[in-house]
Amino acid sequence: MFQLLYTYKSCSKLLCFLLCAVLAAGLLIVPAAADTSMELNCRAAVLMDAGTGTVLYEKNAHEKLPPASVTKIMTMLLIMEAVDSGKITLEDKVTISPQADSRHNEGTMLLLDAGEVRTVKELLTGIAVESANDACVAMGEYISGSAEEFVKLMNSRAKELGMVDTNFVNTNGLHIEGHVTSAHDIAVMSRELVKHDKIFEFISQYMITVYVGKNNNVKRDLVNKNKMVRFFSDVDGIKTGFTKEAMYCISVSARRNNLRLISVILGAPDINTRTREARKLIDYGFANYSSQVIAKRGDALQEVPVSKGSSDVVRAITNENITALVNKGEEKSIRKEVHVPAKLFAPLKKGEKIGELIVYKGDTEAGKYPLVCDRDVKGSSFFNNVKRAFDFWFGK
Repeated sequence: MFQLLYTYKSCSKLLCFLLCAVLAAGLLIVPAAADTSMELNCRAAVLMDAGTGTVLYEKNAHEKLPPASVTKIMTMLLIMEAVDSGKITLEDKVTISPQADSRHNEGTMLLLDAGEVRTVKELLTGIAVESANDACVAMGEYISGSAEEFVKLMNSRAKELGMVDTNFVNTNGLHIEGHVTSAHDIAVMSRELVKHDKIFEFISQYMITVYVGKNNNVKRDLVNKNKMVRFFSDVDGIKTGFTKEAMYCISVSARRNNLRLISVILGAPDINTRTREARKLIDYGFANYSSQVIAKRGDALQEVPVSKGSSDVVRAITNENITALVNKGEEKSIRKEVHVPAKLFAPLKKGEKIGELIVYKGDTEAGKYPLVCDRDVKGSSFFNNVKRAFDFWFGK
């Protein structure tokens, strides 16, 4: 009897030990299971998949709040759009106006003097790394003629992107009544910014030395305000911000394999909390999701015959990077279908929509994307038509 009791107690202890071990292992394997109960010490937050724009976590996502220097994400976006469209180049020379002079501005500065000449690249570096308010004014004036007109452009672009919670009053985020946005809108403009690959040459730098002043004799050792780019290998941008009213804010871009995440924190009480909460969201995203590359911008997915054109065929290409977001373990459920007509008729314009790429998750449609013509195709001339007819009947 004693032996049986001893054996029962031993087994009970063993079972308890095994149960605890299993539970502990489960907590270690899925540390981000707290997606519905995650408590963040901040006023608002959003985690977004940069590829699809899917919101993976949100807290007070549409509350209108002061963003401080996170505002500069829109400033940088407009600069990159101007560069990529050919309106300006990174080597363009910008003469600093009295309004952009650092003595006429507040907060963090590149220490620009009226009359000195800086390149767009130097000013963008100052904005991205040093969070320089004077450089924002200078670039606003260069692109739009004045800082006030540039702010109008910022608000116009925000509306185009669907940023319904946003109203910009200045180029840099210095606190002023009515200058507000939301965690959701910041994620949206951050996602748009990281579509410009060249921006990472600026926002991912941790330290850089520049020279300013009319005689290029003022040495500035700039250190990125976003310390996460140094201490986390998967973080490659984007922008921090602080004012007394906004408290500590950040939008962070982090990438592992094909998955890029945008983590936004607004109104954290201090830098360490801001970093911890932004990291918490990133870790949750990487633990639970993966991203499948469906097509890259410019990929040719199918050739389509052209009737009576200067070219016999065109290629149906994508005009954007296309990815599919899935839960971990569901990667094989993604498939794609290309839909183009059997024949096209000239004339055709480069960039003209000629078909669609449809992405499915299992049997459910997950996304629909345009396919465009890869070239201009003029209508075939009379002599070209005669030649084609001759080649068809008599061979080449």
